[in-house]
Amino acid sequence: MSIGAWLELLASGLITGGIYALVALGLNLQYGLMRILNIAHGEFLMVGAYLTWMAHTTLGLSPLAMVPVSFIILMLVGLVVHRLCFRRLTATSPNVDVFEARGLMVAFGLMFLVQNFASWMWGGDLRGYDYLTSPVAFGGAQFAANKLLVFGLALVFSLALIAVLRMTLLGKGVRALMQSPTGAQLVGIDTKRLHPLMFGVGLGLSGVAGCLLSMAYTVTPAMGEPYTVTALIVITLGGFGSMAGALAGGLLLGVIEALGMHFTNPSLKALLSYSVFIAVLLLRPKGLFSK
Repeated sequence: MSIGAWLELLASGLITGGIYALVALGLNLQYGLMRILNIAHGEFLMVGAYLTWMAHTTLGLSPLAMVPVSFIILMLVGLVVHRLCFRRLTATSPNVDVFEARGLMVAFGLMFLVQNFASWMWGGDLRGYDYLTSPVAFGGAQFAANKLLVFGLALVFSLALIAVLRMTLLGKGVRALMQSPTGAQLVGIDTKRLHPLMFGVGLGLSGVAGCLLSMAYTVTPAMGEPYTVTALIVITLGGFGSMAGALAGGLLLGVIEALGMHFTNPSLKALLSYSVFIAVLLLRPKGLFSK
């Protein structure tokens, strides 16, 4: 293989991994902070993708303009979902284990509810649009401009979230809750405000991921579920509750998939991902990047 071919292969993996990381960060934020294993997370990614496709094809809005709009809309949806579903579960569950089990069942219901809503609203046909499809030459390789943009924005949002969690007072409160919920409450951190806010931010990030995906890939009502599964694998790679680990795990998984599919068979993508998942669970159950 030429250097250009290697660059294209690695870039393909990093672009896919950037989306994986962005989706995983939102899910990791919800689970690490509130113990909500929201397996409907990918369905809200799908909603963000449909909103962007609809705004671009019917209203003529730029997909880039829809990035902050998707974040805000899905964040507001997250606040409503938390208030209607998970806040009551928190109040009625006797302990964390019961809450996790009940929350998982609620998330299952949300997954099918959102999927069926999308099928009813937009139909089951493939949707898509052309946006920045012209190739960009770099180092003897060629990349689609829209995919480079997707990777760049996914990386920016991921790093921005990590920076907020590490460098702001809000971020310190979130990290304190992740480390010790009881201790955080004893020092005065208001979980009743922080939980719904962070749940909303998590869904907002899924909306951004869906918006970015729609720029380069087709949109269907079933597109979200595989990303939820992949996000769980990424979180396992990076370690539950570790945001930097989720970013590194997403990029690593994307590169592993790209290399594996190139040297074996593209149909083995799921096998590669699950093999990595099982190996990490057996050898490093706390994640590759945990301390």
